[in-house]
Amino acid sequence: MPVRKSSAQWNGDLKAGSGHMALGSGAWEGQYSFGSRFEEGQGTNPEELIAAAHAGCFSMALSNMLAGAGHTPEKVKTEARVHLEMGDGGPSITRIELICDAVVPGISAEDFQTHAQSAKENCPVSKVLKAAEITLEVALKT
Repeated sequence: MPVRKSSAQWNGDLKAGSGHMALGSGAWEGQYSFGSRFEEGQGTNPEELIAAAHAGCFSMALSNMLAGAGHTPEKVKTEARVHLEMGDGGPSITRIELICDAVVPGISAEDFQTHAQSAKENCPVSKVLKAAEITLEVALKT
């Protein structure tokens, strides 16, 4: 299996400094700052990138599980909401909400929910993020 990489550089102190992140594939790069991470400033942040990774991993895992069970999906769309909160030990990712809409012909809502729960618990990104509470909300459209 390939090893994936990305890079980041931070310049200056926490509040006045700025940073730059880049995906190893060259597909994306962007700026980040204290304001984009802890406020509503422009730019990206590590949590947004974690959300993208989690949404992508979950969608792929669920699609694979559904197809393996004989229900190839037309579409699996997932939004991940990563919550960064201040605690006694500093900022922490405390919760990730996965919100998924899928079009899967011929599957019952119960079977779909079972596969979605399994994908939530078993996609590689979920496994590495188990320190945070991960919730799941799904909507099946046939």
